[in-house]
Amino acid sequence: MPILLYHFRAPGSLGDQSHDRPTLTSFPPTSKPTGASVIVFPGGGYGMLAPHEGEAYAQWLASHGIHAWVLQYRLGTHGYRHPAMLHDAARSVRMVRHLAREQGLDPSRIGVMGSSAGGHLVATIITKFDAGDPKSTDPIERESSRPDLGILCYPVITMKAPHAHEGSRENLLGGFPSAELVELLSAELQVTARTSPAFIWHTVADNAVPVENALAFAQALRRANVPFAMSLYETGVHGLGLGTPEQPAPPWANDLLFWLAEHKFV
Repeated sequence: MPILLYHFRAPGSLGDQSHDRPTLTSFPPTSKPTGASVIVFPGGGYGMLAPHEGEAYAQWLASHGIHAWVLQYRLGTHGYRHPAMLHDAARSVRMVRHLAREQGLDPSRIGVMGSSAGGHLVATIITKFDAGDPKSTDPIERESSRPDLGILCYPVITMKAPHAHEGSRENLLGGFPSAELVELLSAELQVTARTSPAFIWHTVADNAVPVENALAFAQALRRANVPFAMSLYETGVHGLGLGTPEQPAPPWANDLLFWLAEHKFV
């Protein structure tokens, strides 16, 4: 059963329809719990939420003992622009961290995971977070919004030509964003030493979101001495997710499990 992300009107809300009310859906562990939590941001170009990059990932994480959550965040197709999506991502990290304390899980093992535009939202929240507001009357708002790690699957990273994904950029920033806004939301330009550790995977053959997005983010992480791992595969179309029998994905899930074990999430 989804739970409302805000118990008050969402910041910048444009109405009171279901798409104006972001939610989190819980997927408790289906194997021995590890105490870690991961929030999944589905992809979809900031215009839709792809189920195979949301619920399917959450079920996979739960099968490995992680308490997974899927965030239904606000979208450009419903009139939202930055920073609504970032507000929702930050609130989800605060809420899951708060719930982890209540449920006896580890509040210092809260990850985020996203594909394509969801990967851009991951890159945004792991570079743009805060420590929380200690004076807030809302205990959730007192929590830090910094994820402890980020998982980026064939991510949109840059908002700059020639490698930007135009649909994601328009849904996030509008048709004619300023140069300053483009730079602010180009995640490769926002990395600092405080950026969360990251796992990135992409295919060189991706003709929707060029692999240069993943490479630019990895280079930025390296320059800032942020721990990361990256898996690149020669073949595979955009949007593979966990794959299907008809269209199998590269073995990125096994690579991710190895990395999650290194970070004590599994």
